Amino acid sequence: MGVPLALLTLMIAPLMATAPEEDVPASGYEETLVAWGLAQHGREVELSPEGQRVEAVLVSAEDVVAESDPYPNFLNIFHVRTREAIIRREVLLEPGAPYSAALAQETARNLRNLGIFSAVRVVAVKGSAPGSVALLIITKDLWSLRLNQDWELVGSYLRRLQLQGTETNFLGLNQRLALDFLLRPDTMSFGQTYINRRVGGSRWYLGETTSLIIGRESGKPEGTRGSVVFQRPLYSLSTPWSVNTSVSWDTSTTRVYRGTEVWQLPYPDGAPVPFIYETRVVSGGASYTRSYGEFSKKNVTGSVAAYHRGYDAPAAAPLNSAQREWLRANHLPLSEEAVYTSLSLSAYQARYEVMRDVDSYALSEDYQIGHSVLVTARYAPPVFSSAAHYAELGVAGRYRWLWGDALTTVSAGGAIRRALGEGAAWTNRHWATEVHQVSPKIFGGRFVARGLLDVNIDDLFDRVTLLGGANGLRGAAQDAYSGKRMLLFNVEYRTAPFVFHTLHLGGVIFYDAGSAFDRRPNMVHSVGVGIRFLFPQFNVYPFRLDFGYVLNDTLPPVGQRFTFSGGQITEYRPSVLDSPLR
Repeated sequence: MGVPLALLTLMIAPLMATAPEEDVPASGYEETLVAWGLAQHGREVELSPEGQRVEAVLVSAEDVVAESDPYPNFLNIFHVRTREAIIRREVLLEPGAPYSAALAQETARNLRNLGIFSAVRVVAVKGSAPGSVALLIITKDLWSLRLNQDWELVGSYLRRLQLQGTETNFLGLNQRLALDFLLRPDTMSFGQTYINRRVGGSRWYLGETTSLIIGRESGKPEGTRGSVVFQRPLYSLSTPWSVNTSVSWDTSTTRVYRGTEVWQLPYPDGAPVPFIYETRVVSGGASYTRSYGEFSKKNVTGSVAAYHRGYDAPAAAPLNSAQREWLRANHLPLSEEAVYTSLSLSAYQARYEVMRDVDSYALSEDYQIGHSVLVTARYAPPVFSSAAHYAELGVAGRYRWLWGDALTTVSAGGAIRRALGEGAAWTNRHWATEVHQVSPKIFGGRFVARGLLDVNIDDLFDRVTLLGGANGLRGAAQDAYSGKRMLLFNVEYRTAPFVFHTLHLGGVIFYDAGSAFDRRPNMVHSVGVGIRFLFPQFNVYPFRLDFGYVLNDTLPPVGQRFTFSGGQITEYRPSVLDSPLR
C-alpha cells in the first residue's frame, strides 16, 4: 500500500544522534534556518556546553514560508504559526539546571514527533556570563492545512485511494482535525479524526476516529469502524511510567480481492465461492508500563483486554448451508471471544544514528542501533462458557549494525498459541525473518537489498499472503501468487537525487524474486526501472513509479507492469517482525 502523507509528516524533521549533530546543521536547508535563529537572538554556538548552567531557553519559531523559501510569503496568512507555549512545554531542560546533551536530544525528538514542524534544531549557545549557556530551540512550521493522499495504482486500475482533509495544527495548538475519504474497489468510507496530544496542557493523549462504510454497488451503508484511545505515553527516555486505554470496533463486509476481481475460492463440489464475509469485531483494554534505565532501556507492561470477533458468510449471499460451512471451516478467520491478561518485556539500546539518502532524500533518517527485543505472554482464561481458553507467546528481535556509512539489520519474530483444556493443541505458528542491507554511497547513490521469509502454519485466522505488483514483486500481475508462506528478495540501486528548487528526483534499477506458496517456493524473477520524487516540505519518503518485466512467468498487459504508490518497496514486511501478538 502507499504511505499516508499525514503519517509521514510525523517524521519529517531530521533526527539527530549526538550533541554535535544537534549543534552543527546537517544540510544547507537547516544551516539557513539555524543561522536565522542565531541572528534573531544575537547568539553564537557553544561547542562545549556539557555541564554548564542553563541560563535561559530561547525560541525562534519560523513560519511555513521563510524568506529563503521559493514560495510567496502571503501563504503564511492561511496558517497559524505554532504558539511559543506549545514549543516550550516540550523542553526537558530548565533554567538553572546543568546542560545535558541527552536531554537536549530528547527535547528535539519530542518536538519532531509532534508532526507539526518541517524542521527542528536544538542548539546550545553561549550564555551572557562565563560558565553558562542558553538553549536555543529553532522550529519551522509545517504547512498544516493539507489534503493528504494515499493511493495504489496498478496500470489503470485504482486499488486504493485515501483523501484526508486535515488541519494538523489547529490554531497553532498542536491539535489535529481531519475529514477522511477512503475508496476501495467495493466500498466508500467517510469519517473524521480528532487528536489532542496534550489534553489541557498535560502529558495525556486523546485520539478518536469513526467512519461510515457505504457499498459502492448498493449505495447503502454496510457498517462502521472506529477507535478511541486515551493514554499517557512514554514521552522521553526518563519517563518512569505510562498507561493506555483503548476501544475499537469494525462492523463491515470484507471482500478479498485478487487482482481486480473478488477472489473466487475453488469450492470442491460446484461453482467457485466468492471470498466475501461479514466482520463483527469489538475490542477494548487497558495497560500499564513501567520503564527502567535510560541508555539500556527495559519496559515492562501488564494489560487486561477483551474482544469479540465474529466472521460469517453474508446472510444475503446465494450460498447453501454446505457452502457456508465450507467457507467458514476453510477460509474465514476464527470467530471467538475472550478476556485475557498479558505481560510484555521490551528491551533496547537508546542509541541512535543518522543516515541520509536511504529511504528518503534530503532529510535525515534516524536508526536505532544495537539490540531491540520484545517478548509478550498472553493468557485467556475461560471466564464464561463461550470464552476461548488459550495461552500465547510472541517474540520479536532485531539487531542493527552501522559499519561506517553501511547499515545491516537482522530481524526475526514469531508467535505460537496453545489451546488449553479439552482439544488442546498448538496453533497459530507464525514466524518470519528478514535481512536488510544498505551499502555505502556509490556514485552518490546506494544499493539496498533485503531477503524475507514468512511462514504461517495452522493459522486459525486463515491468513493468506498475496504477492505480485506493488507489494514486492514488481512487473507481475497484482496479487498473482498466493500462499501461507512467502519468500522474497529485493535489490535496488537508488541514485542520488537531482534537485530542482525543492523537488528531489531520483532513479532506481531493481531486481525482485519472490514466491507465495504452501509447500515449496517457485521463484518468479523480475527486473525493472523506476523513478522517485520528493518535496521535502510535504512528505518524508518519495513517491515511486516502477516498471517491471517478469523473466520466467506469464507477462501481464503492459499497463499492469507499472505500479505507482508512496514509500519504498522494503516497507512491505510481515507485522510479526515488530508486533508478534496483535
